[in-house]
Amino acid sequence: MSAEATSQDLLPADLAMGTVMLKVGNMKVMTDYYQRALGLEVVAEQDGGLYLGRLGTPLVHLAPSPGLAIPARGEAGLFHTALLFEDQASLAATVATAAQFEPRSFTGSADHLVSEAFYFTDPEGNGIELYWDRPRSNWSWNGTDVVMDSLALPPQRYLEQHLTEESLQRQRHTTAGVGHVHLQVGDVQTARDFYVGTLGFEKTAGWHGQALFVSAGRYHHHMAMNVWNSRGAGPRKDTLGLGEVLIEVPSGDDVGALADRLKVAGISSHHTGAELRFEDPWRNRIRVAVR
Repeated sequence: MSAEATSQDLLPADLAMGTVMLKVGNMKVMTDYYQRALGLEVVAEQDGGLYLGRLGTPLVHLAPSPGLAIPARGEAGLFHTALLFEDQASLAATVATAAQFEPRSFTGSADHLVSEAFYFTDPEGNGIELYWDRPRSNWSWNGTDVVMDSLALPPQRYLEQHLTEESLQRQRHTTAGVGHVHLQVGDVQTARDFYVGTLGFEKTAGWHGQALFVSAGRYHHHMAMNVWNSRGAGPRKDTLGLGEVLIEVPSGDDVGALADRLKVAGISSHHTGAELRFEDPWRNRIRVAVR
């Protein structure tokens, strides 16, 4: 995308990531994990599926999909759903319950300079990031690229510093949101052409040609794509795992502008007026809807 891109070519600065839908094989095991390990509550039920979240806001939609296989490690799809917490105590409380519920589900942690992050895997292999953002005033920018890193963040020390009895007791009464969604894709350039060139995100960081981070409104990233496990992956089969990524925008005009960009790019979509459904080059389903 050229530096002269108009606002009409970009997604709105105040977009937000919405509920992530997962196709689930064992609803009981998965619901148990998201409730007990991550402190989410059922906020709605639909067609046998469950919406789980905090304070009435759905974060994850578990959709029963019996008979589908778990995707192979190298296939395109979900890398992780990242849940954003409002403060370090709230983050520490959920890290603690997740680690206690199933210690083997913990896969790592990192200080990314813009954020502090802890990584887990749910019972069907879907990645989860639990994180807290440092204030934006503390972020550094190198031109249009935000400065991020992966520095050591010892979990035990973090819990000692930030976990409180009150944050554990209030876990379900604190807010959380879907901060970003990170995908596995076949190649980074195709991802850039689609997510930046067509959708209208702005690139905020890269990683040695192996990963791309994109956002609207100079957030560090609303979405990311990498090839760490999936280089060369083709379009997805119908499997368990990622069902749909929801992006919420302020107005129908934003939906309409994106519909026009998709049409110009020759990408088929289903446009109802209030929302737009389409697929990325790896058949990851995306829905853009008015908030």
